[in-house]
Amino acid sequence: MILQVRDLRVTFRTEQGMVRAIDGVSFDVEEGEVLGLVGESGSGKTVTLLAVMGLITDPNCVITGSIKYRGRELVGLPSREMRKLRGREIAMIFQDPMTALTPVYTIGWQISEQILAHQKVSKRQAWTQAIDLLTEVGIPKPEEAVHRYPHQLSGGMRQRAVIAMALTCNPALLVADEPTTALDVTVQAQILDLLRSLQQKHGSSIIFITHDLGVMADLADRIMVMYAGRIVERSTNAGIFTEPRHPYTQALLDSIPPMEGARPNRLKTISGAPPSLLNLPQGCAFGPRCPYKFDACAAKPPLGAEAHATACFLESAQ
Repeated sequence: MILQVRDLRVTFRTEQGMVRAIDGVSFDVEEGEVLGLVGESGSGKTVTLLAVMGLITDPNCVITGSIKYRGRELVGLPSREMRKLRGREIAMIFQDPMTALTPVYTIGWQISEQILAHQKVSKRQAWTQAIDLLTEVGIPKPEEAVHRYPHQLSGGMRQRAVIAMALTCNPALLVADEPTTALDVTVQAQILDLLRSLQQKHGSSIIFITHDLGVMADLADRIMVMYAGRIVERSTNAGIFTEPRHPYTQALLDSIPPMEGARPNRLKTISGAPPSLLNLPQGCAFGPRCPYKFDACAAKPPLGAEAHATACFLESAQ
């Protein structure tokens, strides 16, 4: 087991009141596994992984629960110790490469900086490694690309550079926060193929965040579906796609264009909008949008411990 998260809760103090962005999230990541984290914007996906990375530094934030990386507790770990792990053992691919990269430094300088921070090598060796990494992620003419600034690369090339930076120390755990969101479909497929091949080559575990279940179809080994700061369903890839049990999961799948059969005149949508975390509904947070809501939904449904677990009373009522 490379990562164990237990009863993680992330709460922010705001002028309007306390906001519990993450409410009792628990999950494991196995060695070499690709875990998909899916949900609408605002469901808590990114906050969960920022907590794992130790990147939430807001003084108004309170983090409780347990996050263990290979048995080592990360919650409460001093920032100096966390910096030793971050980049070397655990790395993150951010959603927007334009904001993840510093615009006033070249790509080569930024990759070399991380190498020098974690490895005892010379600047020349770090520069050579940067070129090798750019070659590995498929950037053409890497000897020239290292001298370019972020604005001189396309969106897909910038994302590849960010992936190269994350791979500098061959991390055991790679966190990818919607790395294909801002890319067109063709480049998106290339990035997914790249991540898949790099994962197989380096044997890293990957947590892949996305709002698109279609992206997870042939990438993730297991998938967790989040809604309003909680995990509402988790299962294997096949379990989610062939036997979705939570109405929210089914609604997400219904919003994807079908690959076979008649073309629908209009794609299905989920009625309503995600609830405000300042004013969550009583019981099941998805209740106001759920077409199957019944009396039992007035209580908050627990998430079971079984392999295919669902936080929903509907299944037990059937």
